[in-house]
Amino acid sequence: MRRMIMVGTGAILAILVLSACGAQPDTGQAAPVEVTLMLDWVPNTNHTGIYVAQQNGYFDEAGLDVRIIQPGEVYPEQAVISGAADFGISFQEYVTLARADNQPVVSIAAVIQDNTSGFASLASKGVTSPADWEGLRYGSFGTPFEEPTLRVLMECTGADFSQLQVINVGFADPLALLNEDQIDLAWVFYGWQGFQAQQQGVDLSYVMMADHFDCIPNYYTPVIITSEAAVAERPEVVHAFLGALARGYAFAIANPEAAADALLAAAPELDRDLVQASQAWLSPRYQGSAVRWGEQQLSVWQGYSKWMVDNGILASPIDAEAAFTNEFLP
Repeated sequence: MRRMIMVGTGAILAILVLSACGAQPDTGQAAPVEVTLMLDWVPNTNHTGIYVAQQNGYFDEAGLDVRIIQPGEVYPEQAVISGAADFGISFQEYVTLARADNQPVVSIAAVIQDNTSGFASLASKGVTSPADWEGLRYGSFGTPFEEPTLRVLMECTGADFSQLQVINVGFADPLALLNEDQIDLAWVFYGWQGFQAQQQGVDLSYVMMADHFDCIPNYYTPVIITSEAAVAERPEVVHAFLGALARGYAFAIANPEAAADALLAAAPELDRDLVQASQAWLSPRYQGSAVRWGEQQLSVWQGYSKWMVDNGILASPIDAEAAFTNEFLP
């Protein structure tokens, strides 16, 4: 749910220049197509299928040379729309906001089928429900959908949202803020930060979004995105990329230990125990009960868009059919 600033716009421009430079010598074989994928954050188990596809040669076999970068001052949605990146990791909530602003970004696959995020607090606070959030301090990262989400969850459980203090903490580490008693409540991805807290010895309790789909509809987070231009003008590249990526996530679903090793090989700075524990929990959740990895449902896009309208985040619903496609899934 949080994003980290890693590289500047200079790096983005360098990528554009490199992509445009020089023709390849004629070797008798078609040169691989260079594409750029921008992550949403630092490498973690949401991204494992990407690194599996890279390490196992699935991108190579698809005729692609994939450059994986982390976000800087430019976020994935902006990078994809501008052409600075061909693909990105985003979230349904961000894509919905972008589509409402007439931005031509399209979701082409759901990384995880069901929302695995939740609201964390120190176990010592005794929080078991949104009804217990009155009097607490929530560490906000400043998006327009946070406060409506908190308000609806509290109202659904009979609590008074006005009794929750919202503090903008930006990109500060939520686990550190919780542990240092600077905030009482943080929105986290349980599949990563939940296990990270265990590794750090921080005892947390969670209110999971999945337990409150009667209040807020399920939505896809994260998703793979590209631009409308790429879909219209380079469908063969989108198809090749997503085919290789689907193979990577299929491998991660069937082989969580080996998949964890692929992520660790690409990001050796990560804690091995954290990656292995997170991967074991997340692998079966990539596809969940869907017929295939990446599948998206129109009802999910319509439901969340309507919820945003009903709660004053959007003035009118987006065209949900234009916001996503399953066309390129193998």
